[in-house]
Amino acid sequence: MGSLKEPPRLPGGSFAAWSRDRLATARRGAAECGDVWQLEPGVYVAATAGACEDVLHRARDFRKASSPLFPPLRPSGGAPTAEERARAHTARMRGLRPQAVVARTGEIAAGTARFAEQLPTGRDVEILPLVRHALAEVGVRYLFSEDAPALLPFAARLFLARELLARPSRWVWPPWIPTPARRFRTRQQVAFTDALRPVVRRRLAPGPLGDDLLGQMLRPSPHHGLLPEQAVLDTLPGITVATFEAPSRAAGWILLHLARYPEAADRVAAEAALLPADPAATTGEHLESLRYTRALVHEVLRLHPPSWLLTRQAQRRTELAGCTVDAGSTVLVCPYTAHRDAREHPDPDRFRPERWLDDAGSSAKPGAFLSFGTGPHGCEGAALAMEMLTLLTAQTARRHRLSEPPGPEAAYRVTTFVGLATDGLRLRAASRPSAVPHAPG
Repeated sequence: MGSLKEPPRLPGGSFAAWSRDRLATARRGAAECGDVWQLEPGVYVAATAGACEDVLHRARDFRKASSPLFPPLRPSGGAPTAEERARAHTARMRGLRPQAVVARTGEIAAGTARFAEQLPTGRDVEILPLVRHALAEVGVRYLFSEDAPALLPFAARLFLARELLARPSRWVWPPWIPTPARRFRTRQQVAFTDALRPVVRRRLAPGPLGDDLLGQMLRPSPHHGLLPEQAVLDTLPGITVATFEAPSRAAGWILLHLARYPEAADRVAAEAALLPADPAATTGEHLESLRYTRALVHEVLRLHPPSWLLTRQAQRRTELAGCTVDAGSTVLVCPYTAHRDAREHPDPDRFRPERWLDDAGSSAKPGAFLSFGTGPHGCEGAALAMEMLTLLTAQTARRHRLSEPPGPEAAYRVTTFVGLATDGLRLRAASRPSAVPHAPG
């Protein structure tokens, strides 16, 4: 350890420069300093794929922040123990594993088709609120099935609480101070939990538990029996918002690329035209046939990862990419720059979905892909997010040609504080003539 060097400091780099343009500063740091660089004393940026993957896989050395977006409520009976929270995570993952997601492809396809069917044509519309509402319906239904309509308004208010907490502020308040945004979050979390509790109790009464994610969590473990009610309730506000928050940011970038690259959109539409006429009849086999569509989604997520910056804290003095990282330091893991490393992705700034396909048109893995993280704390809902985005892309291109508004003004603002998003994005849809007959359901 003694022979290791301190990570280089970016000339002219500071929190002030970072605040002015975080993406540009991140790219300059990667270009001028390499794998790991220092933004401020005690704040390091892992900029390349190897360094990012090393941090994310070494969970004991680089710990994820322990403060969840929706901290457990503290009922009179006591909050769930660490063991109960771990059991809740295991139960939740039963409903999010790839096989479970594929089994519900028809339901997800039907929800994304509704977005495409209801998309206004012939006028410029702000697209992100429409996408977010559609994906919230898909995500909440995936979690709660027939109980979703009653819970959807509460999920929307949880998202609003998340947005208020994420707004930039000149002050960083200690977590124990009840700011107005934190009080609002608690009220919405309590309201969501109060609405969900009778659903849980009804399902646990004699009758079907359900095949959705909630049903998976209510199934008793052969070794531990039923999860305590509060352990079930505390884990669900965060995952509810997560099912549509980052996918909505990603969908904004994807729809923008469909507008900017009409030849790529045409190729997606040709694949999508072979899907069943009834979206609910879509199966995992149909999903597998959307190879170019999936490659396009991968390529957009490579260029614009919705979670472009991940935060970890060094638990001890350790080594990273040949540099010393001191205990207690903050390490910012940057998939945005890792995905733009020419050693991983040749011609990295070019939009080229074909890089994700081999010569036969099958899926290929050309280089690093960290849009859903990796390691022990990789995104739990990666399989669900990829399926939602692939089907949303296919169903939209199948029905519409998209375009940006004419004129010199930008159609959106890039925001980076919570994730990488196209804030205010406006697009215009025109109905696409059907060139290829739909496959029978």
